[in-house]
Amino acid sequence: MGAGASVVMNPEGELETGLGDLPESCVAAVLLHLHPPEICGAARLSRTFRAAASADFVWEAKLPENYAYLLEMARGENSSCKKDRLCLKEVYSRLCRPNPIDGGNKIFWLEKNQGGICMSISSKGLLITGIDDRRYWNYVPTNESRNLAFSHTVEMVSRTLAMLRS
Repeated sequence: MGAGASVVMNPEGELETGLGDLPESCVAAVLLHLHPPEICGAARLSRTFRAAASADFVWEAKLPENYAYLLEMARGENSSCKKDRLCLKEVYSRLCRPNPIDGGNKIFWLEKNQGGICMSISSKGLLITGIDDRRYWNYVPTNESRNLAFSHTVEMVSRTLAMLRS
């Protein structure tokens, strides 16, 4: 497997083997114990490592159990690529990017190192009692967010705070 490309000549003129001579299944078994960014780094070592790093069983171990449901949510209702079959490495990559849901009021993504599910909820996506009552709450614009749905924060009106304190 790749012996011609990975054979190295030592100073004595004898042939030595290189990383490319390792069986792909052994390399994949080692990659299972690495974090996803490390797997991608190892894929740059040789063709064997690249092929092992693309194996679905390596990435399936890194994905959460409900990855199929998350992918369906990430694709959304208006996606034309619903029938496309992605390899699990592409699925992991897709889910690590911010994926808007619920009309853009919520965004989820996978944390790249551990694969944990992260979610950000805009103030418009929260269910706060009396949120539409201007006597208690104000929407305050903020320029700290790049996402339009997250361009406002909710602020409790000061007289409401005074009522809560007394």
